[in-house]
Amino acid sequence: MRWLSMLLIGLLPALVAAKTLEGVDLPEQVTVEGRNLVLNGAGIREKFFFDIYVAALYLPARMSDAARILQADQPWRMTMSFLYSEVDKKKLDDGWEEGFEENVPSAGLSALRERLEQFKAMFPTLHKGDEAVLTYLPGKGVSVTIRGEQKGVVPGADFARALLSVWLGKEPVTGKLKKALLGGR
Repeated sequence: MRWLSMLLIGLLPALVAAKTLEGVDLPEQVTVEGRNLVLNGAGIREKFFFDIYVAALYLPARMSDAARILQADQPWRMTMSFLYSEVDKKKLDDGWEEGFEENVPSAGLSALRERLEQFKAMFPTLHKGDEAVLTYLPGKGVSVTIRGEQKGVVPGADFARALLSVWLGKEPVTGKLKKALLGGR
């Protein structure tokens, strides 16, 4: 019995080191330009009973209040690991448009329009196994990395807040995913 306890204690670091969701390994923390971000929550974006992607939100510290997360000008990272066979560029573009339109007042949306177009232009058609990584750093903007290749940076805390509201705003892509990204809290 004692050896079993020792074995379990020895395995504990491995058990808390990463989370796996639909076969996607999600580290408990990531480092971005020397800053540690912790896994706040992760979930699956579903549409019409299909699993589209695994989303994981990383923040400087765990938070469960979406409004506080959106108001804080702090670093964050959202990873999107695609599960569906193919999500074409037009569907991605339409999804970004819908997410912004439902969560950003029209006056604010017009101020973001040019940057939203710049952001959408960075996305190709994505396939199962592809990963999109969106990283916000205050004073720099949101960097977009797809399949390990940096596509560009979209400036502005206002853009970062609007983008994150696609998942955490009043009208998120799905309430279930929002809850999961908030750690299920």
